Amino acid sequence: MAHDAPPELSDAQSVRIGFLGPEGTFTEEALLSEPVYAGADITPFGSLVDVLESVRQGTVDLGFIPLENAIEGTVRDIIDSLVFDFDLRIQREVVLDIHLHLMAAPGIALSQVERVASIPVATAQCRKFLTSQLPDAELVATNSTADAARLLGQGDLFLTERPTAAIAPKLAASLYGLEILAERVEDHPDNQTRFITVARSGIPAPTGHDRTSIACFQSADHPGSLYSILGHFAARNINLSKLESRPTKQALGDYCFIIDFEGHVADAMVADCLRDLHAELAGVKFLGSYPASGAAGPAIRAEVDKAQRDAGAWLDGLRAEIAPG
Repeated sequence: MAHDAPPELSDAQSVRIGFLGPEGTFTEEALLSEPVYAGADITPFGSLVDVLESVRQGTVDLGFIPLENAIEGTVRDIIDSLVFDFDLRIQREVVLDIHLHLMAAPGIALSQVERVASIPVATAQCRKFLTSQLPDAELVATNSTADAARLLGQGDLFLTERPTAAIAPKLAASLYGLEILAERVEDHPDNQTRFITVARSGIPAPTGHDRTSIACFQSADHPGSLYSILGHFAARNINLSKLESRPTKQALGDYCFIIDFEGHVADAMVADCLRDLHAELAGVKFLGSYPASGAAGPAIRAEVDKAQRDAGAWLDGLRAEIAPG
């Protein structure tokens, strides 16, 4: 793998980013929410694997994909692809509040809606609203929330032969000329999705508020194997933010562990932990060290920068006292 500088470090206007289409998905909404990507050349792709393949082939510089949802959990196709099928580096994470809206063509009132179109996962997350407000509405499955809005906005014959609404992101309503009949119809208002940016190579510089993701492969399944892995983190007081197992697809009962933890590979403690894990296990796949998301992120990074400046000034003062040789 070539160790080029992360594409994010170049001029955003020259960066090509692929994302899960069509236009109007939550993925695009999350992508557009990041100021660092303002002015980038963004391209929708038809599937998550197409996004990853376009990064591997160099068709785009970065891929922007959903990784984890607060309700549905990890997007298994994505984590499996990153662990087993692609050698890509995570560059950044973005967390988006997920709000679903009921929308329809202009002139359609809520009381007239006979069908509701969306991806089944989305309609399932709006069960309370649909049961109370549209108990007799037929549910129509589409490939994505944005696809439901697109088909409705473009006058799909099947969807428009009867009064139909779509459940989709607010962005989709503006893109496809629909009117929002009801806002935030989801059952769980605190739902969030974690998105990541991936590149062919490169590790962003440490910021003081970072996350690292790895996959650990056991030499053999034996009592205490997971305990041994976790012990390396506990001994160094490294906080884990996520731990899950995935089948290696080699044999029944053969699992690897996907671990997210606080810190950066440039940190001495993290580097020491990774070194010991790599020496002890059958394999460790490094997925990336990258800036952690969260409202407190900028404040934490500013605090770390100030602490480093103060430490540098303190050390310079000490060195100034050294007598000439």
